Amino acid sequence: MTTINLPLDGKIVPYTLTGTPIELKKRDAKAFPRIAFAAAHVVADPLADNDPWLTPAIDWERTLAFRHRLWDLGLGVAEAMDTAQRGMGLGWPEARDLIRRALAEAAERKDALIACGAGTDHLSPGPDVTVDTIIRAYEEQIETVEAAGGRIILMASRALAVAAKGPDDYVRVYDRILRQVKEPVIIHWLGEMFDPALEGYWGNGDHLKAMETCLQVIEANRTKVDGIKISLLSKEKEVIMRRQLPKAVRMYTGDDFNYAELIAGDEEGHSDALLGIFDAIAPAASAALDALGRKSNHDFFDLLEPTVPLSRHIFKAPTRFYKTGVVFLAYLNGLQDHFVMVGGQQSTRSLTHLAELFRLADEARVLTDPELATARMRQVLAVHGVH
Repeated sequence: MTTINLPLDGKIVPYTLTGTPIELKKRDAKAFPRIAFAAAHVVADPLADNDPWLTPAIDWERTLAFRHRLWDLGLGVAEAMDTAQRGMGLGWPEARDLIRRALAEAAERKDALIACGAGTDHLSPGPDVTVDTIIRAYEEQIETVEAAGGRIILMASRALAVAAKGPDDYVRVYDRILRQVKEPVIIHWLGEMFDPALEGYWGNGDHLKAMETCLQVIEANRTKVDGIKISLLSKEKEVIMRRQLPKAVRMYTGDDFNYAELIAGDEEGHSDALLGIFDAIAPAASAALDALGRKSNHDFFDLLEPTVPLSRHIFKAPTRFYKTGVVFLAYLNGLQDHFVMVGGQQSTRSLTHLAELFRLADEARVLTDPELATARMRQVLAVHGVH
């Protein structure tokens, strides 16, 4: 067995790997009993001559190859979302390029499920930004996605969170946008734990009261809404909303703390999935969904439950820094040759945090090549002065 020295509680202690990697196996999304999107990260180009905090540089070959890996495992791709560092290093010009490239790759396959984030992030929130300005911004991004043949994930708007005077402004914006879309969209309600600038979204700081406004929008536009993804890290709130949705509207869980039980569901229903953690644990998610399709709930939980402590660690507060853990795991698993991120975001988590991530990934069986992962962990330790 492989042993590595890792920091723990201010000391360096040996850790022996025990996890048996989950088998990588191609699967068809049509065989899964749930729709499952992985919000995918972008791979930075470490050789670019740029200022990382100011100018994103993307390794397009590796970024797009990662999308094919998700499709091969039967997972859909939620493109240009917050997992791709949208609004945290990735601006709209780069997101637009990413969307067009990913949709072109998807068009070459028969099995590629993909939906793309459209928002208003090319606006800078401020007193001069009105509700009408926000509507036009949404329209611009939606037109870009639809012109490239893509489905829409309607992202939350920081500008709207600033400009809205109350719930009625949210209703006005969403009604106007939903009337225009070509295909039913997935609405994304991203909580303030993921993005502090979105606090009070839907015109109320109380999530349950905000939910009433959101449900009003969905009910009025039910033929234009495929589903809603809520990312509030509360299984109770997700279930409350799930039970109030119109029958044909899906709940896509965005709860990276409780996804296993929410996907499994209860006697009154279940959630589909649109999760950033599925980027990091794709083989486990694929195998678990396959087990659920075989009606083997035991195998489903046996595969997916061990990933939950890992996910809770990756998404711990400040939750918005979770992208660092997602990319670090991609590096450990050989899906990129470096631990460099757009915007220099690799610096947002400590060495101790990364060491615990390594332990939990081993226990969850999502280190696809433990020897490679250990060698790469040692390189990161060495950079931090641990040998």
